[in-house]
Amino acid sequence: MPTCCKSRLHKGQKPGEGGQLPGHKVTAEIAKLRHSVQGVTLISPPPHHDIYSIEDLAQLIFDLKQVNPDALVSVKLVSEPGVGTIATGVAKAYADLITISGYDGGTAASPLTSVKYAGCPWELGLAETQQALVANNLRHKIRLQVDGGLKTGLDVVKAAILGAESFGFGTAPMVAMGCKFLRICHLNNCATGVATQDETLRKEYFKGLPEMVVNYFTGLADEVRELLAELGVEKLTDLIGRTDLLEAVEGMTAKQSKLDLSNILEAPVSPLSHPLYWTEPNQPFDKAELNQKIVEETETAVENRSGGSFYFDVRNTDRSVGARLSGSVAKRYGNQGMATSPIKLYLDGTAGQSLGVWNAGGVEIYLTGDANDYVGKGMAGGKLVIKPHVGTTFTCNDATIVGNTCLYGATGGKLYAAGTAGERFGVRNSGTIAVIEGAGDNACEYMTGGIVAILGATGVNFGAGMTGGFAYVMDSNDDFEGRVNTESVEAISLSDLYIHQEHLRGLIAEHLEETGSVHAENILANFDEWIPKFYLVKPKAADLRTLLGHQSRSAAELRVQAQ
Repeated sequence: MPTCCKSRLHKGQKPGEGGQLPGHKVTAEIAKLRHSVQGVTLISPPPHHDIYSIEDLAQLIFDLKQVNPDALVSVKLVSEPGVGTIATGVAKAYADLITISGYDGGTAASPLTSVKYAGCPWELGLAETQQALVANNLRHKIRLQVDGGLKTGLDVVKAAILGAESFGFGTAPMVAMGCKFLRICHLNNCATGVATQDETLRKEYFKGLPEMVVNYFTGLADEVRELLAELGVEKLTDLIGRTDLLEAVEGMTAKQSKLDLSNILEAPVSPLSHPLYWTEPNQPFDKAELNQKIVEETETAVENRSGGSFYFDVRNTDRSVGARLSGSVAKRYGNQGMATSPIKLYLDGTAGQSLGVWNAGGVEIYLTGDANDYVGKGMAGGKLVIKPHVGTTFTCNDATIVGNTCLYGATGGKLYAAGTAGERFGVRNSGTIAVIEGAGDNACEYMTGGIVAILGATGVNFGAGMTGGFAYVMDSNDDFEGRVNTESVEAISLSDLYIHQEHLRGLIAEHLEETGSVHAENILANFDEWIPKFYLVKPKAADLRTLLGHQSRSAAELRVQAQ
């Protein structure tokens, strides 16, 4: 398994400029695991483009709990002023565990601006979070963890007193295994073979053993036990909230002497006398009745691996539809285990957020109506088809049929939507094939794989940060070249790209077959007239001749070559 997938970034400094893995460390194996391109820098940006509000976060947590009802969902927050308010929102969004991450920790490889200016000591954020959760009667529903430079048993005891019941360690165990803290993780030439993909360095210099880490944590636990005995406390949870056991020492400098630590040492009191630590699960209010119904009715088909067709009505209060089924399929047979015997869900109505989220191979959803945000988010396979009702009077390619942030982080499967999508369509798409009829701003941002065909106008900043995959886009308003992010991608007319013309024709034909789109039918009927309107958008570094990969020998392309 590759090491150092984040270059050992400082924990609390990720909000500065995100987690980064330099391109020369992105091997073929890492690129495969991350659904990315070998040799291209991997950035986990500090903003997640599916989370712009606490409601968005609540939806993501709900998505995760639907695909795996047994999972505990953890949200990591950086120690900073106001983190208590954010943590309260996270608890109300039905997370199970909150981690407060301090600015310290990590073995470097962070950008200097993040090292110097991002994050605060974990003590500040932890105390504020504990006080806020207790004041809002939420602490007993949330596990509270802390990390970011913890090293000793004394750190653990202090953290427990300030509110934590779980503790994260990164740097210290690495040092125990041989890390020398040289702060050159990003250079791929780690002298101890820890943070490098160079097989020679790893083989010759890495001497770490599991027993080293075991010894470290054994000693740490012994120290914690000794401190608990000194304090006369039986178990760790009895320490939580006991700020009377801490006292502020005088500062060693003039600046330190002016510090007022009284707010940190304030003892929180629950208004309803709830415990100051976790005692009960944080269950969502939404019981996901449609998802439960789907799982119950398809149970035999999944167990027998027989597939079948099932019909349901859907409302906009039905969220994450299909996720529970996809989780059940993946748990039994893997992500693509039922691809050859699919379960087909035929839905009628308006779907709520996250239709087909985490969709597994073998789950096909056909929606007649429309859908909200996050359609196909994280989908790994299967098929999603959205089309309007028969007899609708509006023109499908002028009307929105799916919301924002569709196919975010998707890695496989197909999506056909007979209408337009909102903003951020296909952000970090890493393998899905999609056909839609228009999109808003920032489409195909950070895309690393897959194929997107857009049979209509798009918004600005198309293809920003795209490093893989490609897109066919119709320039319906004669302004597309001005909407492309030219720093990352280039737009090439399809007029002379005959192989790609036939490939696009095949995609539109599939789109017509699945959705019955009048717009797609019109394009196919007058294909030669429409082709001058289309552009191929690809990453600047990508070779045009190899874009189609294994698809370059498809039947349609062979016919063109024969001509």
